[in-house]
Amino acid sequence: MKPAHIVVAAIAVGAGILAAMLAGSGSREPAVVEVAAPPPAPPSAEVLIAVGSIPVGGTINAGNVDWRKWPADAIGPYFVQRSVRPQAREELTGSIVRSAVSVGEPINSARIITGTRSGYMAAILPTGRRAFTVAIEKSDAGVAGFVLPNDRVDVLLTKRDRSGGQETFVTDTVLTNIRVLAIEQNVQEREGEKVLTGRTATLELDPRQTETMALSKQLGEISLALRSLADGPASQGDGGETADIQQRGGSMTIIRYGVTVQVPLAGK
Repeated sequence: MKPAHIVVAAIAVGAGILAAMLAGSGSREPAVVEVAAPPPAPPSAEVLIAVGSIPVGGTINAGNVDWRKWPADAIGPYFVQRSVRPQAREELTGSIVRSAVSVGEPINSARIITGTRSGYMAAILPTGRRAFTVAIEKSDAGVAGFVLPNDRVDVLLTKRDRSGGQETFVTDTVLTNIRVLAIEQNVQEREGEKVLTGRTATLELDPRQTETMALSKQLGEISLALRSLADGPASQGDGGETADIQQRGGSMTIIRYGVTVQVPLAGK
């Protein structure tokens, strides 16, 4: 056989094989890909959620809470559920929170006070503690703008001292590291600028400190000194320190850290 005939025959055989392969691939059915079904959604229920931050003593309103879905197995016993209290959003409007609530946090019915604000202070006071309100002197108006609830302050007593033949003023620290429960603040305009000032502060005291404060108010002027966060309860003790004040005749005895100081009373 001539070489030309061999080449033609080889081409024909190759074309036949290629045609057979193409025909076979065209008739083959496409492979079926199975897609796994998505897992079922876990059961959930609608609970009342904070959609805006609510500070300590803040009130609940329609703008800072709303209903949101929450996993059923993560719902606590004090969560407010829509299936149980469908009108809770309206019913709790005006209620006061005992502790701060962050955005996205469920409303806890055990941490809110319904009704008027009059019961708020008694509700947040720890057992055995007292709330005592003092007037902030004009000289303290500047620092009052920086004192906020849960800050720590020292309480200073300033009185007249007429010993030695001339009148002077004496200042003593009677209470230290005292927690501020609340402060009444006002916005005033001074020299064209709005300034935050305070008129009264409510302090958390124990019964003995309450007696000290009541006597100090009669002896002179009360001032507050704001403490650093670094000097908080972790380093100084949560209950604060007290200077023991006793009144005898025309003088006042201050016992602080074991040191006794005798100070004449104002006007004596």
